Amino acid sequence: MQQLPPIAEEEITHLNVYGAREHNLKNIEVHLPRNQFIVITGLSGSGKSSLAFDTIFAEGQRRYMESLSTYARQFLGSMERPDVEKITGLSPVISIEQKSTNRNPRSTVGTTTEIYDFLRLLFARISEAYSYNTGKKMVKFSEDQIIQTIIQQFNQQKIAILAPVVRGRKGHYRELFEEIRKKGYLRVRVDGETKEIQNKMQVDRYKIHDIEIVIDRLKVDKKDIQRVRDSIAAALKEGNGLLFVEEIDNKQIHTFSKSLMCVDTGISYEEPSPNSFSFNSPYGACPTCKGLGVLKQADEDKIIPDKSKNIYDGGIVALGEYKNNHSFKTVESILKQFNFSLKTPINELSEEVLNILLYGTDEKVEVETDFDNKKKYKFSYHGIAKQIEQSYHDETSIALYHWARNYISSVPCTECNGTRLKNITLWFKIDNRNISDVAHYDLDELFAWVQTLPKKLNNAQNIIAKDILKELTDRIGFLLDVGLTYLTLDRATASLSGGESQRIRLATQIGSQLMGITYILDEPSIGLHQRDNHRLITALRNLADIGNTVIVVEHDKDIMLKADYIIDLGPKAGVHGGEIVAQGNPKSFIKNNTITAQFLSGKMKIDIPKKRRKGNGNQLILKGASGNNLKKVDATFPLGMLIGVSGVSGSGKSTLINDTLYKILNQHLYRTPHQPMAYKSIEGLEFIDKVIEIDQSPIGRTPRSNPATYIKVFDEIRRLYASLPESQIRGYKAGQFSFNVQGGRCETCSGGGMKLIEMNFLPDVYVECDVCLGKRYNSQTLEVKYKAKSIFDVLDMTIEDAVVFFENIPKIHRKLKTLLDVGLGYIKVGQSSTTLSGGEAQRVKLSEELSKKDTGNTFYILDEPTTGLHFEDIKVLLDILQKLVDKGNTVLVIEHNLDVIKVCDYIIDLGPEGGKNGGTIVATGTPEQVSTNKKSITGKFLLEEL
Repeated sequence: MQQLPPIAEEEITHLNVYGAREHNLKNIEVHLPRNQFIVITGLSGSGKSSLAFDTIFAEGQRRYMESLSTYARQFLGSMERPDVEKITGLSPVISIEQKSTNRNPRSTVGTTTEIYDFLRLLFARISEAYSYNTGKKMVKFSEDQIIQTIIQQFNQQKIAILAPVVRGRKGHYRELFEEIRKKGYLRVRVDGETKEIQNKMQVDRYKIHDIEIVIDRLKVDKKDIQRVRDSIAAALKEGNGLLFVEEIDNKQIHTFSKSLMCVDTGISYEEPSPNSFSFNSPYGACPTCKGLGVLKQADEDKIIPDKSKNIYDGGIVALGEYKNNHSFKTVESILKQFNFSLKTPINELSEEVLNILLYGTDEKVEVETDFDNKKKYKFSYHGIAKQIEQSYHDETSIALYHWARNYISSVPCTECNGTRLKNITLWFKIDNRNISDVAHYDLDELFAWVQTLPKKLNNAQNIIAKDILKELTDRIGFLLDVGLTYLTLDRATASLSGGESQRIRLATQIGSQLMGITYILDEPSIGLHQRDNHRLITALRNLADIGNTVIVVEHDKDIMLKADYIIDLGPKAGVHGGEIVAQGNPKSFIKNNTITAQFLSGKMKIDIPKKRRKGNGNQLILKGASGNNLKKVDATFPLGMLIGVSGVSGSGKSTLINDTLYKILNQHLYRTPHQPMAYKSIEGLEFIDKVIEIDQSPIGRTPRSNPATYIKVFDEIRRLYASLPESQIRGYKAGQFSFNVQGGRCETCSGGGMKLIEMNFLPDVYVECDVCLGKRYNSQTLEVKYKAKSIFDVLDMTIEDAVVFFENIPKIHRKLKTLLDVGLGYIKVGQSSTTLSGGEAQRVKLSEELSKKDTGNTFYILDEPTTGLHFEDIKVLLDILQKLVDKGNTVLVIEHNLDVIKVCDYIIDLGPEGGKNGGTIVATGTPEQVSTNKKSITGKFLLEEL
């Protein structure tokens, strides 16, 4: 038998990448040690993500797709091969990125991590039922007791005795109906409607159905007790110990079970199943809010934001200012009946008339019209708020929906109080707690409860619960290992930060205990306080120790120094990057002369300012902030300073700043409809005339948007080209130089420069347009040149080249210079926004704000601006922020990065812990003052840094 040649040693021990050229990578070769914890670092834009995600992960995914059948691939689509010569030693790849897990309102931390599924199983198997009428424990009844209860409760009433045979399942049930008919039964109740059984009867197989056999229809009489007995026995047999009684006169249904019943009131519960505790199932979800926990209702404060105005001048903003139309005629008629007019200030209207205007009246309203010879007619009036709610839920008109959306707010469901579950579900308890109580625990509280639970259960319960409790302990433990102690299972995933959702997915992967995988993570330390960093490092090390390769794109100093291997890309960013400048274990790595190595060794550092600013003497004072976990916080923000808001993860920073302060300022300055979270009062608004929030969301969703269009410098460039003599002779306007409209663009590729070739079973391919050769414009447009450069040549320049090229055109030069100042000189003028990282997008936004004239009284808010930024980039960013403050503005940053916190003039530190144990201000003052505060966890780390 022929022996296969041995696999090269290098290929087993290393993941080898040869000739990587994706984006700005310069044909690099790299050998990553397998089954180790590896950090890829380098300046923002140096090619880290291009190597980790666009090359290694993309190739791993492509290989997986190629392993599927052609039939499966046509549904999944295929992936383009990354621009790389070859990759060897690559094991299956899993990427854990920063993108938020799920925007679905039904998705929670519990459902995402599957912990809630195990909790549902635990409650279905060992919980004890209590009566919602008396609060007493339910008991199980015998058949005789059920018979006695029915005879007493329905004496002399006409009833139908029903046996449930299908509960909430899909199918056509043709065979079941035939079987019921053969047993001699004539009727069934399908989805609440009683029907006679027909030959070949069936229901819609794709819909969920409830089916009951009508065992008997009779009038309950003590003289005919045997018939009642026989019918109940048959119903319990067919319904597996469960029967329904329908009162024929009023169609009311009563449940009787051999399982659970209330002695005093006779109410009965069905035996619970895991579905009974799911808010995503019709058997567990609250019927009012359909398991969402919130209702969408018209918000009176949004409809009438200023009650001192009158209706004629637009006091009811949903109606706008007076128009001679039906709506205003109706409102005018109602006001006349109560001796008011459209010009009466709203705060002088009686409560009764305001209630009718908003919520309608059952009485007919008489309206006189100008349109129809002063004809009067009467009709029912539903009210503006009701009309808004109807329009919001009306799926036929998108325009009406968008109009109504401005006046709608989410309020906790009145039926379930936000628990999302049916009332009966909450009466099943373990250790006197229902599933909603348990889902509301912080994860560290939940962990403690699960661990102490066996002592509180009886022997039989412990035998049933043993495996479920082990699974719960493990899964909750993994979430605690990555520093998420403060989250609750009922927290909506849409409210999580990118870092939190990434760590949840990391915990899920650790829990799966897979081996031989290549994991690629994108800055898992985002949003994590220095205190919890060691937990994350331990979790990543464990993942590598069980036999996985863990590749982390990261800038955090602690994580780099604890890694097995570091790869540094550079030397600079963009076109000046894309090379491996240093690599090795941390000990040998820091001996290199690269920027990263010098920051790690301490040769380079971000300097502490020689003196702190005192501010301009004015301040914003926010009192009684109590959104989410904030405990009636009073916060003072001194203006004209660089303010840092710090604290452990989950301590309430985002709630205080993004959800409360920013929304108050936005509403005050721009009259936006977004409601801030609960607060008592705010002082000092008169000292601010502009508020700007700069986050990391993309600057555009399509490849057509780019930095030049975002900061609106491309408009100026197009005007310049339209003013050139050649354009004047040809009659070209600025639109001729746009790649988004017809005229000057190449019509073959519609100005995209690339054409999409659909390949059916193979991945779709983008190829250079064969007409314009990727230049986006037609030949006539490209003939117009400024300094021998066409409009396409300008789009293809780097920002630093463009700054020199346009140095004599002040309007263009000034805007491009701001992009250079924020450290983005390496990106191209026309670079697609979809290729920019979160940090780059944030800096483009920052440069757009810098290019505007600031007022000196602007309040800037930045949420974790160091995300995706290298030490050197942070230095550049801080220089810009300091310049903004030097002009008299106030800059507030929410941050964990100590390099940023130490240069702030003033710090507000929240804590002491996350979740329920956070939400208070533990320290304020200069970094020096906070560092000596014993209550502040941030202060302890800051002291070492200072």
